[in-house]
Amino acid sequence: MSQSDHDHIEAIARATVEGFPEPFRSGARDVLIEVLEWPPADMLADLGIEDPLDLTGLYEGVPMTERAVSDPVSWPDRVFLFRQPILAELRDRGNVSLQELVTHVTVHEFAHHFGWSDDDIASVDAWWL
Repeated sequence: MSQSDHDHIEAIARATVEGFPEPFRSGARDVLIEVLEWPPADMLADLGIEDPLDLTGLYEGVPMTERAVSDPVSWPDRVFLFRQPILAELRDRGNVSLQELVTHVTVHEFAHHFGWSDDDIASVDAWWL
């Protein structure tokens, strides 16, 4: 297994979720994690992103802060990690490991699951600056 293959990236993401403190860990367990080579074109178009290298991960679902117990669940929430954009950022940064980068992207996307906006995340996390 290559250190940068799909399975390894997924294993890092799953270990990250298992490392969340409670109650976050239980709130994250039902979210599917998918590692794709690239973000799909329709996803990029929906987000208004032209360069697929600009998207390393994405949360798709209804944030926990916007759910009601009476709301039906039509599909599971998902966190996508995009392998090629992650590897490109890893090369560009040059000062972080694959584990650090995948962990960071995973935490960022799960923060959206828990109801945090990008601005909320940026207020406590200078990683992307």
